[in-house]
Amino acid sequence: MEMRTAHVERDSLLDRERAQMRRHLPTSLDWDLPTMVALTCRILYAQGHDSGLAGQITARNGDTDSYWTQAMGLGFDEITSSNLIRVNADLEVLEGNGMANPANRFHSWIYRTRPDVQCIIHTHAPNISALSLLEQPLCIAHMDSCMLYEDVGFLAHWPGVPAGNEEGALISEALISEALGSRRAVLLAHHGLVVAGRTVQEACVMAVQMERTARLQIMALSAGTIHEIDPAHAREAHDWILQSARSDAGFSYLARQMLKQIRPQDPFFGDP
Repeated sequence: MEMRTAHVERDSLLDRERAQMRRHLPTSLDWDLPTMVALTCRILYAQGHDSGLAGQITARNGDTDSYWTQAMGLGFDEITSSNLIRVNADLEVLEGNGMANPANRFHSWIYRTRPDVQCIIHTHAPNISALSLLEQPLCIAHMDSCMLYEDVGFLAHWPGVPAGNEEGALISEALISEALGSRRAVLLAHHGLVVAGRTVQEACVMAVQMERTARLQIMALSAGTIHEIDPAHAREAHDWILQSARSDAGFSYLARQMLKQIRPQDPFFGDP
């Protein structure tokens, strides 16, 4: 079998593959922002992030100082694009019906300090929560987890119910103060996870991977010692996996997977 690329340099091959992914991978750009947020709620519910009414998902509304989120009192599995609300930084409802979860206040702090962030996900996923009880940071030692490498902070101090300004400032500082100065996620001791993504798609796939990584970590620790991976390889894998084309394609796959599981009479498809 002839292999014309056998002698092509590695960097040239990677550049070629990046261009191919941008052209060929499926994207989720046909969905509007509220639908993307609703899809993310349903995806995370399907992925086991459900914890009753706990957790919030928000997405910045373009260049405005407002964002879309779920109305308080609804679980992730009940969210549709039509029952979301749009609120300002003070959690005043600008569009839709209901009220925002008061815990969304720390989202406002993050948006205020991180103009690059377009979507914030906060859940109490079970394996992440288990690590949080142990006050253990997330261990990145598997290729799939490398999208999180040096991108997950750890807040060892639980600030209490995140409804006030002090808690919002603490969580925001944990996201922006270490290493690269632009972390995308944090594990909150005795609480859960926060992901601050450049897009809804990126935030969603990172939240899914954080919980999977936590599960792998717990499984590995029950069997032995986790060994570190080479930092240079991990950083390269981080940048490769977090390409926007891959995040879009990963989100699209999770959305297709989720949509297959819900029934036609589900309000997600419109009023029954």
